[in-house]
Amino acid sequence: MRVVVADLMLTREGITRLLTDAGVEVVGEAGDAGSLLRAVRMTQPDAAVVDIRMPPTHTDEGLVAAQQIRAEHPTVGVLILSQYIEPRYAMQLLEDHPERVGYLLKERVFDVANLIDALRRLADGETVVDPTIVARLFARKRHTDPLDQLTEREREALALVAEGLSNRAIAARLFITERTVEAHVKQIFLKLGLSTDPQSHRRVLPASPICAA
Repeated sequence: MRVVVADLMLTREGITRLLTDAGVEVVGEAGDAGSLLRAVRMTQPDAAVVDIRMPPTHTDEGLVAAQQIRAEHPTVGVLILSQYIEPRYAMQLLEDHPERVGYLLKERVFDVANLIDALRRLADGETVVDPTIVARLFARKRHTDPLDQLTEREREALALVAEGLSNRAIAARLFITERTVEAHVKQIFLKLGLSTDPQSHRRVLPASPICAA
């Protein structure tokens, strides 16, 4: 696997070392969005690991660059990293480019198993989002609970997502096809209003991304 890493210096060096030690080829490093885009164009990696906040304003430069990468290079996966839970930024990217996109808290990527698993799933065309989302979905209190809208099978699928199962594993557990799992997941997101709720994510990781249809 060939990867470009874009982050602030210390974090970038740490991630690069983890990837290299795990046998991943780091073909480019960048400290800002412009350098990231140039590195991706020159190297055509399998994936880019990108900090959501990059110079000069440290707001959403990484997100904007990730959107451009997905638009210009559809085979390149993008793993967005954030110091904080920032669902609205993740949703912007996921809604426009649901395939080969990931969103993780930085604290998770220093577990090399999580990082490598996320990159491999992106390479397989899946979407990977930090596991905090499912916990939020179940813990969230509303006057009208959106979970009441789910069918029994959709609740079963969501519970397995919460356990960290992949689409393939969920399909095997429920004796249905992976395509059916994808359909259930899409309905779950639609019913829970995740495309408009800035306090939620679309999927979980480490072991539970969504394959885009």
